[in-house]
Amino acid sequence: MPSPGLEMRAERHHAMTVDGEQWLHMYRQMLRIRRFEEQVNELYMSAKMPGLAHLYIGQEAVAVGVCEALRRDDYITSTHRGHGHCLAKGASMDRMFAELLGKAPGYNRGKGGSMHIADPDTGNLGANAIVAGAVGIATGAALSAKMRGTDQVAVCFFGEGALGQGVLYEVMNMASLWKLPVIYVCENNLYTEYTPYQEVLAGEILDRPRAFGIYAEAVDGQDVRTVYFAARRLVERARAGEGPAFLLCHTYRYYGHHVGDIDRSYYRSREEEEFWKNERDPIRLLGTWLLQERLADERVLEAIDREVQVEVEAALAFALNAPYPIPDEVAQHVYADKAEP
Repeated sequence: MPSPGLEMRAERHHAMTVDGEQWLHMYRQMLRIRRFEEQVNELYMSAKMPGLAHLYIGQEAVAVGVCEALRRDDYITSTHRGHGHCLAKGASMDRMFAELLGKAPGYNRGKGGSMHIADPDTGNLGANAIVAGAVGIATGAALSAKMRGTDQVAVCFFGEGALGQGVLYEVMNMASLWKLPVIYVCENNLYTEYTPYQEVLAGEILDRPRAFGIYAEAVDGQDVRTVYFAARRLVERARAGEGPAFLLCHTYRYYGHHVGDIDRSYYRSREEEEFWKNERDPIRLLGTWLLQERLADERVLEAIDREVQVEVEAALAFALNAPYPIPDEVAQHVYADKAEP
């Protein structure tokens, strides 16, 4: 396991290879996720979107920091709170909005909805409504990459609630034994639905992957630069054949467990929420750093915000005006065709 000193030197080395344009790209990506999710909330509140969605607002630095370290042909798997992962890996807003509204141009022809968006063209093997439901998929993708002799890497995003599911430990065991190129990214947003995570998880989180001999570290999930540097190290490590890793990202969801979870006073305080929004906002943290380092000025950041808002509005208009799938499609892509004798 590398020492903290080695990790700090590695970060300084990587910092010299990341230019201002890439940081601005990450800023834009986080802002795209934020504005997309704000619009999703509006769709729910205005009764235009069927079902529920689980907003990613507040956690943008994790998805962007990790996906920025990946190639297009690398794999990710996602969760019920997966819009940010999908966008960060390359999904388009218009098809995502269409999927949320049950429209035919959606990524799953309108059948998957918020929690089952998949985009194989960008390496997104799918969000999953089942807690820890995608950990086996990501581990299987890593096994496939190793057997095919590619240097692809698989990343599995999940919340701290997945640590209560046995399948996670089964796949980590296999990944360690077979030295698979998979990175388990745990987004600890402090609450397992409505319960503080300390009330349902015994011991220390990092002790769990380390018990399988998996390299594990924790980072500030609100700082996209820290997430990116850590993810980049772990991706390079996996490509080199050094096996799986576990990245614990400390983060926070600003809204409720889902869009209908409006009154949260019974499980967390308004003061806590305001602290994270005002003091630990990932977009504001990166924006402040960009200004301090003179990599951008206020006009540049404001222009990015306007451009993103135009993109969101155009994508939403596309989805609202898109057709629904025809009834004859109800069984398409659901059942396998019967093999001919």
